Amino acid sequence: MTIDKSRPSLPAVRGTLPEFTPVPRHYKRHDGWTPERQRRFIEALADSGSVKRAAHAVNMTPEGAYLLRRHKHGEEFRKAWEAALALGVQRLEDAAMERAIHGVEVPVYHFGQIVGTRRVYNDRLLMFLLRNRAPERFAADGAKALSAVDHAMLARLKREWRAEWEAEQADKDERSEAELIDSINRKLDAVRERMTHDARALPQASRSDHP
Repeated sequence: MTIDKSRPSLPAVRGTLPEFTPVPRHYKRHDGWTPERQRRFIEALADSGSVKRAAHAVNMTPEGAYLLRRHKHGEEFRKAWEAALALGVQRLEDAAMERAIHGVEVPVYHFGQIVGTRRVYNDRLLMFLLRNRAPERFAADGAKALSAVDHAMLARLKREWRAEWEAEQADKDERSEAELIDSINRKLDAVRERMTHDARALPQASRSDHP
Protein backbone atom coordinates (compact mmCIF):
# COMPACT_ATOMS: atom_id res chain seq x y z
CA MET A 1 0.00 0.00 0.00
CA THR A 2 1.27 3.48 -0.89
CA ILE A 3 0.75 6.11 1.77
CA ASP A 4 0.08 9.65 0.62
CA LYS A 5 2.44 11.89 2.62
CA SER A 6 1.88 15.01 0.54
CA ARG A 7 -0.85 16.37 2.81
CA PRO A 8 0.34 18.11 5.97
CA SER A 9 -0.72 16.58 9.26
CA LEU A 10 -3.37 18.39 11.24
CA PRO A 11 -2.60 19.77 14.69
CA ALA A 12 -3.89 17.73 17.60
CA VAL A 13 -7.31 18.58 18.96
CA ARG A 14 -7.94 19.59 22.53
CA GLY A 15 -9.93 17.06 24.50
CA THR A 16 -9.77 13.78 26.35
CA LEU A 17 -9.70 10.38 24.70
CA PRO A 18 -10.82 7.41 26.80
CA GLU A 19 -8.41 4.67 27.76
CA PHE A 20 -9.29 1.38 26.07
CA THR A 21 -8.14 -2.20 25.83
CA PRO A 22 -6.86 -2.83 22.29
CA VAL A 23 -8.55 -5.51 20.23
CA PRO A 24 -6.67 -8.81 20.73
CA ARG A 25 -5.00 -10.26 17.66
CA HIS A 26 -4.42 -13.94 16.92
CA TYR A 27 -1.08 -13.30 15.28
CA LYS A 28 1.36 -10.73 16.63
CA ARG A 29 2.88 -9.07 13.56
CA HIS A 30 4.99 -5.94 13.77
CA ASP A 31 3.25 -4.56 10.67
CA GLY A 32 -0.27 -5.46 11.84
CA TRP A 33 -2.77 -3.85 14.18
CA THR A 34 -0.58 -3.90 17.25
CA PRO A 35 -1.88 -2.31 20.49
CA GLU A 36 0.37 0.69 19.93
CA ARG A 37 -0.85 1.10 16.34
CA GLN A 38 -4.47 0.91 17.50
CA ARG A 39 -3.84 3.69 20.03
CA ARG A 40 -2.09 5.85 17.43
CA PHE A 41 -4.97 5.29 15.02
CA ILE A 42 -7.47 6.58 17.61
CA GLU A 43 -5.28 9.64 18.24
CA ALA A 44 -4.99 10.31 14.50
CA LEU A 45 -8.75 9.95 14.13
CA ALA A 46 -9.25 12.62 16.80
CA ASP A 47 -6.81 14.89 14.96
CA SER A 48 -8.34 14.54 11.51
CA GLY A 49 -11.92 13.35 11.86
CA SER A 50 -11.22 11.06 8.90
CA VAL A 51 -10.96 7.26 9.11
CA LYS A 52 -9.02 7.12 5.86
CA ARG A 53 -6.44 9.69 6.95
CA ALA A 54 -6.11 8.12 10.40
CA ALA A 55 -5.53 4.67 8.92
CA HIS A 56 -2.95 5.98 6.47
CA ALA A 57 -1.22 7.85 9.31
CA VAL A 58 -0.38 4.48 10.89
CA ASN A 59 0.38 2.79 7.55
CA MET A 60 -2.79 0.70 7.56
CA THR A 61 -5.93 0.59 5.41
CA PRO A 62 -9.40 1.96 6.27
CA GLU A 63 -10.83 -1.47 5.48
CA GLY A 64 -8.60 -3.01 8.15
CA ALA A 65 -9.73 -0.38 10.65
CA TYR A 66 -13.40 -1.20 10.02
CA LEU A 67 -12.70 -4.93 10.41
CA LEU A 68 -11.09 -4.17 13.74
CA ARG A 69 -14.09 -2.09 14.75
CA ARG A 70 -16.46 -5.00 14.01
CA HIS A 71 -14.37 -7.48 16.00
CA LYS A 72 -16.37 -9.34 18.67
CA HIS A 73 -13.92 -8.14 21.33
CA GLY A 74 -13.75 -4.59 20.00
CA GLU A 75 -16.32 -2.91 22.26
CA GLU A 76 -13.82 -0.61 23.98
CA PHE A 77 -12.11 0.12 20.66
CA ARG A 78 -15.49 1.12 19.19
CA LYS A 79 -16.19 3.47 22.11
CA ALA A 80 -12.76 5.07 21.72
CA TRP A 81 -13.41 5.38 17.95
CA GLU A 82 -16.70 7.25 18.56
CA ALA A 83 -15.07 9.59 21.10
CA ALA A 84 -12.18 10.32 18.74
CA LEU A 85 -14.50 10.93 15.80
CA ALA A 86 -16.57 13.37 17.87
CA LEU A 87 -13.42 15.34 18.74
CA GLY A 88 -12.26 15.28 15.12
CA VAL A 89 -15.60 16.52 13.79
CA GLN A 90 -15.67 19.31 16.39
CA ARG A 91 -12.20 20.40 15.35
CA LEU A 92 -13.17 20.46 11.67
CA GLU A 93 -16.33 22.42 12.49
CA ASP A 94 -14.30 25.01 14.41
CA ALA A 95 -11.83 25.31 11.52
CA ALA A 96 -14.73 25.70 9.06
CA MET A 97 -16.27 28.42 11.25
CA GLU A 98 -12.98 30.31 11.22
CA ARG A 99 -12.89 30.13 7.40
CA ALA A 100 -16.54 31.10 7.05
CA ILE A 101 -16.26 34.15 9.31
CA HIS A 102 -12.81 35.40 8.35
CA GLY A 103 -12.66 34.14 4.76
CA VAL A 104 -9.65 32.78 2.93
CA GLU A 105 -7.02 34.53 0.84
CA VAL A 106 -7.03 33.54 -2.83
CA PRO A 107 -4.55 34.72 -5.47
CA VAL A 108 -5.50 37.30 -8.09
CA TYR A 109 -4.02 36.72 -11.56
CA HIS A 110 -3.39 39.16 -14.38
CA PHE A 111 -2.11 37.79 -17.69
CA GLY A 112 -1.02 34.62 -15.95
CA GLN A 113 0.88 36.37 -13.17
CA ILE A 114 -0.11 36.67 -9.52
CA VAL A 115 -0.62 40.38 -8.83
CA GLY A 116 -2.16 40.16 -5.37
CA THR A 117 -4.74 38.40 -3.23
CA ARG A 118 -8.32 38.91 -2.22
CA ARG A 119 -10.34 37.54 0.67
CA VAL A 120 -13.27 35.30 -0.24
CA TYR A 121 -16.14 34.54 2.14
CA ASN A 122 -18.41 31.51 1.98
CA ASP A 123 -21.91 32.52 3.10
CA ARG A 124 -23.31 29.04 2.40
CA LEU A 125 -20.77 27.49 4.74
CA LEU A 126 -21.54 30.09 7.40
CA MET A 127 -25.29 29.50 7.17
CA PHE A 128 -24.80 25.72 7.29
CA LEU A 129 -22.81 26.05 10.51
CA LEU A 130 -25.32 28.47 12.01
CA ARG A 131 -28.16 26.06 11.21
CA ASN A 132 -26.20 23.31 12.93
CA ARG A 133 -25.48 25.32 16.08
CA ALA A 134 -28.71 27.33 16.24
CA PRO A 135 -31.31 25.23 14.36
CA GLU A 136 -34.30 26.90 16.04
CA ARG A 137 -33.47 30.16 14.25
CA PHE A 138 -31.62 29.10 11.10
CA ALA A 139 -33.68 26.05 10.08
CA ALA A 140 -33.54 25.37 6.36
CA ASP A 141 -37.28 24.73 5.91
CA GLY A 142 -39.40 27.28 4.12
CA ALA A 143 -41.25 28.42 7.24
CA LYS A 144 -38.01 29.65 8.75
CA ALA A 145 -36.16 30.75 5.63
CA LEU A 146 -34.07 33.88 5.98
CA SER A 147 -35.93 37.10 5.34
CA ALA A 148 -34.52 40.33 3.92
CA VAL A 149 -34.14 41.55 7.50
CA ASP A 150 -32.14 38.42 8.35
CA HIS A 151 -29.85 38.90 5.37
CA ALA A 152 -29.21 42.52 6.32
CA MET A 153 -28.50 41.53 9.92
CA LEU A 154 -26.15 38.76 8.79
CA ALA A 155 -24.23 41.23 6.65
CA ARG A 156 -23.94 43.62 9.60
CA LEU A 157 -22.78 40.86 11.91
CA LYS A 158 -20.15 39.79 9.40
CA ARG A 159 -18.81 43.35 9.30
CA GLU A 160 -18.70 43.41 13.09
CA TRP A 161 -16.94 40.04 13.23
CA ARG A 162 -14.47 41.23 10.62
CA ALA A 163 -13.65 44.34 12.65
CA GLU A 164 -13.25 42.26 15.80
CA TRP A 165 -11.03 39.78 13.98
CA GLU A 166 -8.76 42.51 12.66
CA ALA A 167 -8.42 43.88 16.19
CA GLU A 168 -7.62 40.41 17.48
CA GLN A 169 -4.78 39.96 15.01
CA ALA A 170 -2.74 42.56 16.88
CA ASP A 171 -2.45 40.30 19.90
CA LYS A 172 -3.15 36.89 18.36
CA ASP A 173 0.21 35.54 19.56
CA GLU A 174 -0.97 36.01 23.13
CA ARG A 175 -4.22 34.11 22.68
CA SER A 176 -4.50 30.34 22.71
CA GLU A 177 -6.48 28.26 20.25
CA ALA A 178 -8.99 27.44 22.97
CA GLU A 179 -9.63 31.14 23.56
CA LEU A 180 -10.25 31.69 19.84
CA ILE A 181 -12.75 28.85 19.71
CA ASP A 182 -14.46 30.19 22.82
CA SER A 183 -14.65 33.60 21.15
CA ILE A 184 -16.38 32.07 18.12
CA ASN A 185 -18.89 30.27 20.30
CA ARG A 186 -19.66 33.49 22.19
CA LYS A 187 -20.31 35.24 18.88
CA LEU A 188 -22.70 32.44 17.87
CA ASP A 189 -24.53 32.74 21.16
CA ALA A 190 -24.86 36.49 20.55
CA VAL A 191 -26.24 35.81 17.05
CA ARG A 192 -28.85 33.45 18.46
CA GLU A 193 -29.92 35.94 21.12
CA ARG A 194 -30.14 38.84 18.64
CA MET A 195 -32.05 36.80 16.07
CA THR A 196 -34.49 35.49 18.68
CA HIS A 197 -35.09 39.00 19.98
CA ASP A 198 -35.66 40.39 16.48
CA ALA A 199 -37.95 37.49 15.56
CA ARG A 200 -40.15 38.34 18.53
CA ALA A 201 -40.07 42.06 17.77
CA LEU A 202 -41.07 41.76 14.08
CA PRO A 203 -44.70 40.63 14.71
CA GLN A 204 -45.19 43.53 17.12
CA ALA A 205 -43.81 45.95 14.56
CA SER A 206 -46.15 44.53 11.93
CA ARG A 207 -49.18 45.01 14.18
CA SER A 208 -48.22 48.62 14.88
CA ASP A 209 -47.87 49.29 11.14
CA HIS A 210 -51.34 47.84 10.44
CA PRO A 211 -53.80 49.07 13.12
